[in-house]
Amino acid sequence: MKPLERRQIVGWVAVAISTAISCLWAFWGIIENFHEGWYYASWLLNVRLMLVQYLSPMLLFMGVTLLALVRPRLGALLHVGLALFALWFFRTDSNAATLLIISPLVGLGLLYGVGRPRPRKRALALALALPLAVLILAGAAPALRVAQRVDDGNRQAREVVGNGVTLVWAPAGPGWPPRGTDWYEAQETCDHLAADGLTVAATSQAIWRLPTVDEAVRSMALHGQNSGGVWDAARSVARYEMTPDKESPLWDLHSQVIYWWTATALDEARAYIIVYDGKVWPRTKTFGPAYLAFRCVKAPA
Repeated sequence: MKPLERRQIVGWVAVAISTAISCLWAFWGIIENFHEGWYYASWLLNVRLMLVQYLSPMLLFMGVTLLALVRPRLGALLHVGLALFALWFFRTDSNAATLLIISPLVGLGLLYGVGRPRPRKRALALALALPLAVLILAGAAPALRVAQRVDDGNRQAREVVGNGVTLVWAPAGPGWPPRGTDWYEAQETCDHLAADGLTVAATSQAIWRLPTVDEAVRSMALHGQNSGGVWDAARSVARYEMTPDKESPLWDLHSQVIYWWTATALDEARAYIIVYDGKVWPRTKTFGPAYLAFRCVKAPA
């Protein structure tokens, strides 16, 4: 095999890997954007969040790929330089970063330093078109779902009736916070919450509590109608007639919180959380990211 042919093969291998990685990040990014992102009232803020937090890996790999195809040596150096930057930036989470970002960048930098795919215009077209196609195809349905969400803007205490459960859900405030916390703090806050749900007393009030996982599942709704949820405790699975969504009266459309703690514990270390789309997962009770909060409930008067 002639050296020129080998360089073309190496170049197309680099293009194939780069494009595959860009497509993977395009799929992941747009799905996560409409799952946990897109919560601002401002369209511009949502777009900025999407580009910076969710689509930046795709844009990064696409950008360095296109540069490497136009200016191979500069592109190869940029791949390695970005890998070194990622190694510094993700130093606290080096395992995942090494597997998904650092190692691919280094490997691709070496391939582009040697390879020269021809015809170059075809390589450029594939590296640009395929990730964008994945982005559009994967994001169409989630974007439509988010656009059809219902929000009445009422963040007061709400009595939710349906599916064999009637509960009053706490108003926005300490019993329905906009930021996450762990299970222990959620339990204590509900226990100390005053009757109006707006203040936290110094002593236990025993009025409010966390909902059980069964109550939460049965209360989920879609477009103002109960989703018909049933909690299968034996299999630890929630089933619904309609998949619920992040909508009022239960959820705040413009909050980054997409998970709630429930009162149902698996053991001393773990408890169940529920997602706005009705899925139920076990999590360590000390886990408390910004997107995992709670909403206290009480029996109706």
